[in-house]
Parts: sequence; C-alpha cells; structure tokens
Amino acid sequence: MTAPARYITGVPTPANASILAIDLGTSAVKLAVITTRGKILGKDVEPIPLDLLPDGGAEQDPESWWAAIIRGTRRMLEQGTVSADDIIGVNVSSQWSGTVAVDERGKPLRPAIIWMDSRGAPHVRRVAHGFMPIEGYGAARLLTWVRLTGGAPSLSGKDPLGHILYLQSEHPDVYRATHKFLEPKDWLNLRLSGRLASSYDSITLHWVTDNRNLQRINYDERLLQMTGLPREKLPDLVPAATVLGPLQPEAARALGLSEKVQVVTGAPDILAAAVGSGAVRDHETHLCIGTSSWISCHVPYKKTDVLHQMGTLPSALPGRYLLTNEQESAGICLSFLKDNILFGHEELARDGNPHDDHGQASADLYKVLEKEAERVPAGSDRLIFMPWLNGERSPVDDQRLRGGFFNQSLKTTRGHMVRAVLEGVAYNSRWLFTYVEKFVNRKLEPIRIIGGGARSKLWCQIIADVLDRRIQQVDEPVLANARGAAFQAAVALGHLTVDEIPSLVPIANTFEPNPKNRVLYDELFREFVNLYKNNKAIFARLNRARSA
Repeated sequence: MTAPARYITGVPTPANASILAIDLGTSAVKLAVITTRGKILGKDVEPIPLDLLPDGGAEQDPESWWAAIIRGTRRMLEQGTVSADDIIGVNVSSQWSGTVAVDERGKPLRPAIIWMDSRGAPHVRRVAHGFMPIEGYGAARLLTWVRLTGGAPSLSGKDPLGHILYLQSEHPDVYRATHKFLEPKDWLNLRLSGRLASSYDSITLHWVTDNRNLQRINYDERLLQMTGLPREKLPDLVPAATVLGPLQPEAARALGLSEKVQVVTGAPDILAAAVGSGAVRDHETHLCIGTSSWISCHVPYKKTDVLHQMGTLPSALPGRYLLTNEQESAGICLSFLKDNILFGHEELARDGNPHDDHGQASADLYKVLEKEAERVPAGSDRLIFMPWLNGERSPVDDQRLRGGFFNQSLKTTRGHMVRAVLEGVAYNSRWLFTYVEKFVNRKLEPIRIIGGGARSKLWCQIIADVLDRRIQQVDEPVLANARGAAFQAAVALGHLTVDEIPSLVPIANTFEPNPKNRVLYDELFREFVNLYKNNKAIFARLNRARSA
C-alpha cells in the first residue's frame, strides 16, 4: 500500500523529521517525539485526575488534558534531547468512547464523560428496545445497526450514544447549550488546529454512520432518527489519517512549536495501538494489557458478532477494517489491588515522582509484588480472580458483573493474590480470544503484546501459557499508542508507507507456552467461565440498583 499524497509541500523537511505523538489515556497523558521511521527521541508522562462518581459516572476535565500536554511537551523540549525544529507533525491517540460537550467557541460546558461511564444505560436500552427482542435489542433495529455500521450500541451505556442520551434526558440545559459533541481526540484536535471535525474511525461508536463504503463514510438519516441524535450537534467527517492543517498560533505558542507543524486527525487508542504494535497486515494480531484490554487484528471484510460484542470497524489506516472489542478491566485490576487493598496512598506518595505515571515508589512496589508472585506456583494454588471490577463489555456485555477472589484459604499470601490477578486477566483474555479465533476462522499466532502490563515478563509468560500461543513482547510496549500515532502521521504526511511499518517495530522478547502448565490452566479456565455462569444472576441482583 502506498502512502496517500497528502504531504504539505513547501514545508522544509528536517533530516530528523519527527512527530509529536500525544497518547491520552485514562490515568495519564503519555507524550513522545518519534521519528517518521519509529525511533523514539524523547518521552514524558503527565498524570491526570479521574472522578469516579457513585452513580456509575466517570468524568475528567478536558482542560486538565490540555494542561498536561503543554507541561509534558515543554519539559521534553527543555531537556534538550528533542529539538522543536525537527517536529513536522503532531498527532493524537486517545481514550475512545468519550464525550466532550462544547459551545460554539469549543469551550467544554461540563466535565468530559469517559468510556467507563454507565449512566446512559437505561436510555440506550430504551432506544435499542423493540419488537422481537434479541439480547436486549429489537430485531429490526439490531439488523439495521449491524448492516450499516458493523455493530450496535453497547447496552452498558458506555458509548457516546449513551452519554449524549444521558445528557439529553437528565441535563437538558447542558444538552441545549451544546454546539457539538466531540470525542476526546477530536476536542484536542480542535485545540491544536482550530478545526472542528471527526474522522471516520473515531465517530464509529456513536452508531450513526454508514460504514459499508470505507472510502466515503457519512451520517445515515435512518440511524440518526433511530437514536435521536441530531446531525447539527455532531461534527463534520473526514477520512482517517487526514491532515487537518497547521497548528493554530495559540497552540503553537503554548507547546513551543512552529506554526508550520501539521496536525493529523489521530486515532482512538485501540486503533492507534493496532498500528503501533506493528501488526498491520491482515490477521496479524495484538493483545493490549492496559487499563482495559483488547485483542485485535486487521481483516479484509466487514463482519459482526453481536452476541460477543465484537465487529470490524473502520481502521486508523485508510480503507481498512479492524476487528475491535474491549474488556473493561485489565491492568487496572493490579493497580487497584496495590493501591486500595495491599498498600495505602501514603506509601504510594512516599518519594513519588510527580512526572512519572505512578511515581517511583509505586513502580518499586510493582517490582516487589511481581517478585512475590514469581514464587507462587502456576495456578496460584487454585485461587481464581474475577477481573470484572467495572462490569464487562466483551465477550459478554454485562455492566452488573463485579470482581473478586474465589477459593481463598488461610494459606493465601500476598503473592498468591498478585499472581491470581495476573492469571485472572489472562483467563479473561482467553475467554475473549476463543471468540476472536472463531470470528476470523483461523488460528492466530504469534500475538504481539503491548500496554503497561506487557512490561512484566511474568505476565507475558502467564498469558502465553493460558492462551497456549507464542507471545511477542513489543519493545517499549507502553508507547505503542504513541508509536501508532507517529506512524499514522508519517503515512498521512507522505514519509512512510503502511508496508514498511512491521519492520520498524522491534520485538524485545518472545514467550513460548510452557507445556507443563497446559492441563492446569485448561482446568482453571473452565472454572473461571463457570464462575461467570453460576454467579451472573447474583451479580445482577446485588448491583441492580446501581445500573437501573
């Protein structure tokens, strides 16, 4: 595949041409300056606050995102390892499925509602309900969504559709005052370029676009009418990997960059990660263990598995489909165990570095916990952890599920609990992986692994053993999203072709499945799924009030 002819002519290209890649996560903004050939010249992390509300809400202040980006970029430039003169483009990878309500000046009217927020659930169920229900959807409505979009809204209410319907019903004053509802990356692009637009890939989870022709994706009047979303409150659409234009003067001054730097549309985190993993050929697979988790690959067709919440959606690469799915809680399970059960916040604050995503003290504690987990035998002496701390999306869409340890005894140690969390997330990945391989109708191997969890060699080996697949640990796995944003920008600006990407992503380590653990992990995985089947009704009763 050749690069699209979108390079902005007349702009001198430095020898070390680089992209400022902005990766907006849930707990932090990661920034990196990466050459158009994938070499990482500098990186920085800025933590950002998250508000979890008692009614299922999850919000962040968009201005805190922007302030963190400015601080991190300025600090990288001041360190001297990165030159502002080398930066030719800026591109954003961001958390997906969020909603920023802005006025006509682009100013947020309230905190952003992010992907963890489930307050829209009853409103989505109302919209999705209909004659001859199938898994909570009216048959005709479900057929229309799947045929046109490739999927359907999550009944958990965590898609932008749920967010907007929540504001429409419960905050009508904000809804009326909203000029546009934007995804997080599209709001950041507005701050960077002054242009109000969304790309074919990021708009998908609003479930109001016809995605059958990847060359020309438009809002569909039938879908708008079915969901109740007004077209005038949604941004105009452009293809993935589009150059939006140069930095607006205010943004250039704030970041310390030239006004000639070009802004590219960017991509949601799942889609950027697929590019940054290097697995860009059809059926090449990557697994992300970040705050959440997913298993994804590009495929040459449009297809949907409604029952297990996965489907092929427009990719960050123009004219490509990507198999997408998401599991709600992965790395956050380990950080939750560390921060809320094993240690107190006063210990985490000790000697912490405010510019590190968790602080040096926190990083040291992870090392201690991993060493203790290494001393525990495979299977954690049959202690099983259920990782559904905030419900689940795929392979089951159930916001009422919750996590916990099962089969704990007086012999259970801290090391057992840590290893059980690592294994529980791996069991959950295998649960999803089972349906992913059925979806593509082939064995998927090797699997590239990225995200914060991929830094742990123990976790990588556990995943290899539980999935019974060869796992390739991508170098600098935490920066996969940023690397993907850099590659997408390099393609958009004409400096790189998609076919070159796999060779530019180094593999740090390869983990082969240990055959000695096969029988044990097969047995424990079956019991893991049984725990879901036997307890889902209990979870529904216990958490009915929260999700009603």
